[in-house]
Order: sequence, then C-alpha cells, then structure tokens
Amino acid sequence: MAEPHAPAHPHAQQPKLSSTGVRKTATKNKRSRAREFAVQGLYQSVVGKNQAADIDTFTRDLSGFSKADAVHFDALLHGCIAQADAADQLISTRLDRPLTEISPIERVVLWIGVYEMQHCPDVPWRVVLNECVELAKEFGGTDGHKYVNAVLNGLAPELRALEVQADRAARHSA
Repeated sequence: MAEPHAPAHPHAQQPKLSSTGVRKTATKNKRSRAREFAVQGLYQSVVGKNQAADIDTFTRDLSGFSKADAVHFDALLHGCIAQADAADQLISTRLDRPLTEISPIERVVLWIGVYEMQHCPDVPWRVVLNECVELAKEFGGTDGHKYVNAVLNGLAPELRALEVQADRAARHSA
C-alpha cells in the first residue's frame, strides 16, 4: 500500500483531506495538479478518441490550469498517448483480468504511473505510486485505487529495479 507523503518538517501540517480522504485542492503542488489535468485529458483520448493537440488546447483553457506544471502536463499527456500500446503491454502482465475490463480512469492512471516510472527519474517510485493512488481515489471507482496500487507495486521492481531494491534494503536495515 502506498504511504502518505511525509511532511517536510516534523511540525509541518499534514495535507487537508476531503471526506473521502482525497487531498484538498489548496494543498496540491504543481505536479499533482498537472497529473489531474493529464488524467482528464487522457480520459478524453481513450473515451472520446480526441486528438492530443485538441485535448492540449482545451485543457489549457480550463480553470486552474495556470496552477499546474504545464511542462509535466505536456510530458504526461503526449508521452502517455504516444506510448499507450507499450504501457498497455506492461500493465497487462500484472492484471487479473483482460485490459478491456479495466475502467478508463484506472487505465490512464496506470499509464501515468508507468510513464513517470520510465521517464521521470526525479520523481521517486513511492511518490509515483502514491500520486497515482490519489488520482484513482479522486477520479476512479470505489476500490480502483487498490487495484492501481497493486499493479504499480508489481511493476515498480521491473521499472525502477535499483531504486526499489535500495529502498527495500534501507527499510529492512532500519
């Protein structure tokens, strides 16, 4: 299971949560917001079959986009769409059902997790995992976050082998 972000300082406030346990908008950083807009855009791609350029233009006009990391949004939207087939192949190896039975939200959240694990080494694998779980809680079905957690946890040792091994070794020695 994903761990919550540790506060930057021991006396720092924990993020404010809604009644469903999702972080409130005011406490989200620019990358978290970029991921949220990416989920919405990728959903438009999967369900509406909209083109990436059209989704990009539409999304940039949405309220609150100026508070998102536009560069990270671009990387996620265009990268996930371009690498969707490869991501689906990776994800399929960890599923207990056909890919066609996965909700579109879970699917695009998993794409984001796979993309970030492969292309964003500055984002620790546990942060990728936690962010994707939060996205699934916010946008997905009741227990979709548990599925996202299980699939990405299964893929992490393959996609971030050295980092996962080092993290697990450090936890066992602590």
